Amino acid sequence: VFLLFFTTHEELQTLDVDDAFFSTPEDIAARALKPQGGVNFIRTFKKQVEDQAVNLPPNLNELVQNATYVQSPDNLVWQYFYNLKGSAQYPFPGGIFQWARYRINGTGLNETEKIFSESLNKHENTLTLATLRIFSNGLGQPHFHFNANEMGYVISGCGQVGVILSSVTANFNIGIGDVIFFPVGTQHYIKSVCDEDLFLILAYSTGNQLETLRMKDYFHATADHILAQLFFKKQDEFKKFPKAAK
Repeated sequence: VFLLFFTTHEELQTLDVDDAFFSTPEDIAARALKPQGGVNFIRTFKKQVEDQAVNLPPNLNELVQNATYVQSPDNLVWQYFYNLKGSAQYPFPGGIFQWARYRINGTGLNETEKIFSESLNKHENTLTLATLRIFSNGLGQPHFHFNANEMGYVISGCGQVGVILSSVTANFNIGIGDVIFFPVGTQHYIKSVCDEDLFLILAYSTGNQLETLRMKDYFHATADHILAQLFFKKQDEFKKFPKAAK
């Protein structure tokens, strides 16, 4: 089972190998592929009624005798492959985050992580992918991203989500199989409400380093005399909020 994310907001356009083959005139395909038997061999290919991208042939074992292939060199593989489950964990008070991402500063990355990180940044409209585990009754605090839309898929657990904009506030429940979407610049939070952990796969529409601002950071970065004016509270009252950890 694969979970796929595509970097487009338009209808996805796909061309499969068999569709391209059968859309090519027989004589052109024969001249391009040069098979034994020429155009007569090309004519032995028949378009199946069912889409083979979805339904595999029922006699697959008869058709395929050897499905092995030679593994590509590591420096090539790691441009397109990343062991996210085995990567470094980034804990926060409510859970654990793991990323397959680009980082401006590659210090501390191993060689394969550097290859993957640089590969992401070289490709336009790529994705940063992550897993998010929020412990039971834990909170992924309000935050927003400056440079990416975010989409997520719930693997296990259940939770509550809030989306906060200047003119819209939306709150809703999520469970296994649900997809959530946060447009760029939209403040949002996720809370686990089950006895088990809430576990999601997240995708961000950027090949650059993700830029995030959290509520605790921007709240504490605002001068307390400004907060006093905004909330009509005495300036000293804001000392009750613990300073954000560096």
